[in-house]
Amino acid sequence: MEKFKLPSIHVPPLTLPDSVRSVMTRAEEKLAHRPRLLRQFLNCYPNTLETATKLTDDGTTFVLTGDIPAMWLRDSVEQMIHYVPLAAEDPGLQRILSGLIRRHVRCILIDPYANAYNESPNDWHWDASDVTEMGPWAWERKFELDSICFSMRLAYKYWRATKRSDIFDDSFKEAIRTILALWRTEQRHMERSPYRFERDCGMLTETLLNEGRGLPVNFTGMIWSGFRPSDDACEFHYNIPGNMFAAVVLGYMREMAMEAYRDEKLASQLARLEEEIKHGIRLYGTYLHPEFGRIYAYETDGFGNYCLMDDAGTPGLMSIPYLGFTACDDPIYLNTRRFALSTGNPYYFEGVAAKGIGSPHTPLRYVWPMALSMQGLTAVSADEKRRMVDMLEATDADTGFMHEGFHADDPAQYTRSWFCWSNSLFAQLVYDGMEKQWL
Repeated sequence: MEKFKLPSIHVPPLTLPDSVRSVMTRAEEKLAHRPRLLRQFLNCYPNTLETATKLTDDGTTFVLTGDIPAMWLRDSVEQMIHYVPLAAEDPGLQRILSGLIRRHVRCILIDPYANAYNESPNDWHWDASDVTEMGPWAWERKFELDSICFSMRLAYKYWRATKRSDIFDDSFKEAIRTILALWRTEQRHMERSPYRFERDCGMLTETLLNEGRGLPVNFTGMIWSGFRPSDDACEFHYNIPGNMFAAVVLGYMREMAMEAYRDEKLASQLARLEEEIKHGIRLYGTYLHPEFGRIYAYETDGFGNYCLMDDAGTPGLMSIPYLGFTACDDPIYLNTRRFALSTGNPYYFEGVAAKGIGSPHTPLRYVWPMALSMQGLTAVSADEKRRMVDMLEATDADTGFMHEGFHADDPAQYTRSWFCWSNSLFAQLVYDGMEKQWL
């Protein structure tokens, strides 16, 4: 296995936009009674801008995931999404966000199957021996349905927040068409898809079986995915949270096709695929659990096999309302949430320091701060939201930052000291508490 040796990473810090500085100033007043939480927020809220964001000469924006010299579509959006509500009156922030949208469009048009990209066509790869159609721009080529969804989520949220339509050029429309064609192909992956991925590293979570095609699936109307948001291989290749996200995003793309391009035909094609996915979720995406009742499965193959679990990454079952697929008080979601926060979920852990959802991507009994933040963001009650903030505040190992995962009994045992997505999601939760006055 030829894994690229990570170079030293240094991105000069940006001058923080005025709107971001304003939020931090307000936090000094609103969180003055909680100095540890204030320190964490002042560290985490601007972290992506201060350590991982590069404005390039071509007018785009490149955003590192943190400790890896590449940009993940998913991560870079969630690292920035908490700034979008501030962008309407801040030209500096508009430059950063619109530049990131343009960079995403470029990446999608280069290779819509990739999940992470290089800043330039330098031919850097996570594993140079991967068996797939790798190009010089792709850092990693794991097809994850949710990746492109995040790109369109950012564009839509930015458009609605700022009312600016300058992102809607010919390339953006071409990206929408590329996504539609890709997802139509991956509805019938076994029959039509050219995509293959194999990695010879001795870990089944890093490769696809069946000569890189993945295990067989039945047609359901949903879209096939090779890998999960954690970058681990799917067990069964219809990831339900990912398909929910795709359905939501198809609605976003339909609105953009109509309002920005006045293209009724394209909008109709997007609407049809959206309804096919929703139909597939209704027919194949739920499971009648003997303890929790009707719940959403994490994955299925359309043949009656189900993966019942939740993973800390977004999209996951916990994040269904965050994605916009259903409300926080939806009965099936509430059943699913009770399952995900129980020992029925093999990646739910309880310890003396914390309890919450982890991932097969990290060691057993490691809880992810991102999962705690998402639990808070999707909670119905203010009490549960406050409990999540309290738990996050107490488990940073006195670093002032969030991590990927930490041991439920000992937060000093953690993975990834520089993980911008986790910092941003935590900051989003605390900001919500400040603005809605539940903190």
